[in-house]
Amino acid sequence: MPVFNAEKTLAECVDSILGQTLEGFELVIVNDHSTDKSVEVLQSYNDSRINIIENDKQGIVSALNLGLKSCQSDFVARMDADDVMYVDRLKKQFEIMAADSSITLCATQARKFPEQVIKAGYVEYMRWQNACLSRQDIENQIYIESPFAHPSVMFRKNRVIALGGYKHGEFPEDYELWLRLFHAGESMMKLDEVLIDWRESDTRLSRTSARYSDAAFELLRAEYLAKEARLQNRDIVFWGAGRKTRQRAQYLIDKGINPVAWIDIDSKKIGKVYHGATTFSPDWLLDVNEKPFVLNYVRNHGVRELCRQYLDKAGYVMGKDYLDVA
Repeated sequence: MPVFNAEKTLAECVDSILGQTLEGFELVIVNDHSTDKSVEVLQSYNDSRINIIENDKQGIVSALNLGLKSCQSDFVARMDADDVMYVDRLKKQFEIMAADSSITLCATQARKFPEQVIKAGYVEYMRWQNACLSRQDIENQIYIESPFAHPSVMFRKNRVIALGGYKHGEFPEDYELWLRLFHAGESMMKLDEVLIDWRESDTRLSRTSARYSDAAFELLRAEYLAKEARLQNRDIVFWGAGRKTRQRAQYLIDKGINPVAWIDIDSKKIGKVYHGATTFSPDWLLDVNEKPFVLNYVRNHGVRELCRQYLDKAGYVMGKDYLDVA
């Protein structure tokens, strides 16, 4: 667990870890150059399970990799210093992974708190994330957003290290790791149970660092989507010809994936040409001789579901013939 200036929330977090029903675990804490009283809080515990390490470098990625390499067990559970575990979290994740060696990563559902500061967009994100459970769900929806709350995951240390651990770069380090694991064929799933309270605050890295900006997510998503095996040897169609949607699709076009057509329900856009491809109404998809692969770039959640319903009724299969990308 990386720690940086977390004195206000650290005790609640550590208490929730030490109170787990799972026996025989270690708590590896990497102090990332804290300047507040975080270290004093940690040193107040007299518990042999706690191992405090000083980060000789600086930053979240180096702290994560140092902590990962310092763990004695092959089963590593992530945690952040401002979040709270439920008492059975570690036991439930460990038991399912110990029973099935094919599972590389097991996450849990999460509850965002405090509820009064959670905005509508995050409420919808958590609704989607908590419903993305099975390996198939993750395969079909991993290009929408990060499917896991980072501090909720447990993974196999050796497999993650073998694939390079966490990587430095101008991108969200957790989402990049999930995409890398997915492309390596590793099995990932989520327990259908809320087992962590995931704190929202204005000081979270996701709120303060450019590595978690919309542009960083779009660029990372496009990098992996361009290598997606399901897109190979298929004509590609982009659903969504609005200006903002085209801007998001541009990241993939820049990677060399060009559409043969655009789809839009707005009659004013029908017939317009973007990047050499004409815009058609959805019914165009019913008349083509061979199904193209559709990338649904529509971000509005209600409309995205309507696009999905149309494709399903038209005989397009999610994961085989189309993916949501937004």
